[in-house]
Amino acid sequence: MRDRGPSQNVPRETLNRLNTFVELLRTWNSKINLVSPATLNDVWTRHIDDSLQLVDFAPGTASRWVDLGSGAGFPGLVVAIAAAESRPSLKITLIESDQRKAAFLVTAARACGVDVAVVADRVESTRPQNADVVSARALAPLTRLLGLAERHLAASGVALFLKGGQSEAEIATALEHWRFQVHKHPSKTSAEGVVLAVEDISRV
Repeated sequence: MRDRGPSQNVPRETLNRLNTFVELLRTWNSKINLVSPATLNDVWTRHIDDSLQLVDFAPGTASRWVDLGSGAGFPGLVVAIAAAESRPSLKITLIESDQRKAAFLVTAARACGVDVAVVADRVESTRPQNADVVSARALAPLTRLLGLAERHLAASGVALFLKGGQSEAEIATALEHWRFQVHKHPSKTSAEGVVLAVEDISRV
């Protein structure tokens, strides 16, 4: 199977790290369920490119990024790989309660030569992180995500959530319980997908 690589131009060192990550993902996925096996045939678009796009929406001044429910490393570990070259001062924490997935994240980060903190605990049990950016992908409905983000986000921070075609319905439901500002950005990898940039989160 030929690895296509990311759709956007990245430095050679970043590409090497991403290739190492993809190879490790394929190996581990045969042993534990990190991602749907069917999506491995299109891993660069479905997972790598989808995660990489979040880097463009993060404030340039951000110094601390926390990824919630990191799973197989999407988007958090991919962001860390990209940031290793472009934003080396950005500190990234991956929170993942599944011990086997957390072990994969530690192994993959070491193999890719990126410095991340992996917290093997539930997002709601982890001490507040006071992050400039909080991210999540395929973790929970928006209403629940806002509660998790509020716990770990700095007052001036932004939450970046990758969502699909039901984003409008999720926003409407969330507004019954939360106040927040949201900007919708079209996904670069899915016609129906969006990146929700959420700020000023507070309970109704």
